[in-house]
Amino acid sequence: MKVGFIGAGNMAGAIVRGAVAGGALDAQDVAVTSAHGRSAEALAAETGVTALADNTELVEWTGPGGLVVVAVKPYLFADVLEPLRGALAENGSLVVSLAAGLTLDTLGSMLPEGQSVVRVMPNVNAMVGAGMAGVCGNEATSADQVSAVVDLFEAVGAATVLPERLFPAYAALAGSAPAWSSLYVEALARAAVKNGMPKAQAVSIASQMLLGTARTLLERELRPSELMDMVSSPGGTTIAGIVALEDAGFSAAVARGVQAAVDRDGELG
Repeated sequence: MKVGFIGAGNMAGAIVRGAVAGGALDAQDVAVTSAHGRSAEALAAETGVTALADNTELVEWTGPGGLVVVAVKPYLFADVLEPLRGALAENGSLVVSLAAGLTLDTLGSMLPEGQSVVRVMPNVNAMVGAGMAGVCGNEATSADQVSAVVDLFEAVGAATVLPERLFPAYAALAGSAPAWSSLYVEALARAAVKNGMPKAQAVSIASQMLLGTARTLLERELRPSELMDMVSSPGGTTIAGIVALEDAGFSAAVARGVQAAVDRDGELG
C-alpha cells in the first residue's frame, strides 16, 4: 500500500522517519507534499521518500485504495480537502486526519459521501519513537483499514483504538499531559536546585526517573498504587512526600487539569 502525507512538519516527519527506519513502510511507497515544498524536499532527501509538488498528484500517486494522511493545521483542512474530493472519490482513498478537534462527522462533511476516514491523535513523543496514538474510524472504514493505520502509528510508539466519544479524555492524557509532565519535571528540578543541585543535572535525573517509572508500570504491568506501595516505607521519606503533595491538592489539581482540557476540547470542537 502506498501512503501519501499532505504536510511535512514535525509530526508527519516523525511518522515518516520512524515508519521507514523501522521497516513498517518502504521509502519507495511513501510520498510527501508541503505548502511551499521546502520541508517536503528536505524530508525526502533525508529518508528517500518521494516529494511531490501537488496534493492532487499525491492522491493519484497513492493509487486505488491508497492511504492519504492529512497533517496540516485544523483550520486549513477545508481548503486542502475541497480540491481533492474528486481524486479521493475516484481512488477510494483512505483519509487519515491528524487534526485535533475535527470530529469524524466534521471531516465527513468536507469529503465525498461514503469516504473512508480514520481520525488519529498522535502525540509529540512520536519524535523519539515513543508516541501514543488514539485511532477511530468512521462507519465507511473497514477493520482492515483501521488495523493498517494502527500498524503505521505503532512504528513510532503505541496506538490504541477507542470510540470517538473518548477522544477528549484521550487527548488530555496523551496529547496535553506531556506538557504537564514536563511541568512536573521542571518543578522537581527547581526544588532540587533549592537544595543545592545544578539545574541541568536535576532535570536529567528527574527525566530519567519519569522514563523509568513509565517503563516499570508498563513492563511489570503494575497498578500505580502498587508501585507507590513498593517504594513507601512506613514512616519514610516517600510517604512523607506523598502526604505533603496530597495535602497541597496534587491529585485534585491533576484532575482539574484533565477536566479543563476536556472542556476546552469541547469548546474548540
